[in-house]
Amino acid sequence: METATSHRSVFVTGGTGYLGQRLIPALLARGHDVRALVRSGSEKRLPSGCGAVQGNALDAASFASQVAPADTLVHLVGVSHPAPWKGEQFREVDLGSVRASVAAAREAGIRHFIYLSVAQPAPVMRSYVAVRAECEALIAAAGLPATFVRPWYVLGPGHRWPYALLPLYAMAERFSGVRGTALRLGLVTLREMIAALVWAVENPAEGIRVLDVEEIRRAAVTSRERENWGSASV
Repeated sequence: METATSHRSVFVTGGTGYLGQRLIPALLARGHDVRALVRSGSEKRLPSGCGAVQGNALDAASFASQVAPADTLVHLVGVSHPAPWKGEQFREVDLGSVRASVAAAREAGIRHFIYLSVAQPAPVMRSYVAVRAECEALIAAAGLPATFVRPWYVLGPGHRWPYALLPLYAMAERFSGVRGTALRLGLVTLREMIAALVWAVENPAEGIRVLDVEEIRRAAVTSRERENWGSASV
């Protein structure tokens, strides 16, 4: 992958979450300006050096006027610990927050929208995958240059049990009949995810770009080869 690093002004939603608290220091370490949307009272949960914007991720009017001068918006908001019985929450939180962020991004003149989506299609978690696909369609319909990052499961602190499945994945990738599915629904590490998100920030899409599991791994390698981008680890 080619790399075209330059200084970015980044606005992050979900900055106090599992990925956000690790992505923000990585971006700051590389010299980017970062501000994040937070609920009132949660400002201290943001990493040091990150600017805080108070607002409601489900209400564009509460933060849209404060997104500028960002050129990049990274959307990480979503229901924690997704499960099949959380369909209503997916529509309320995942879809609702994307609607708000798209409206805010258009008002602010955002030039690159990075959305943490999910691998698709998938034989399980259908309501979750369907809502994430709907979110992608909403972003594309808004005409925003965007990167859709599509992991299936991110291995890291508190998320280690799937390591036991790695031998099964390795076997599946050797058989042509299931190789595509095994790769599409492969596991990525927290370090790979953060590095891939950094790469996406520093290499804006001109239209719609998808980073599936294989692309996440390649982008992570490219990002890490350039310099030490942070301390996220698994």
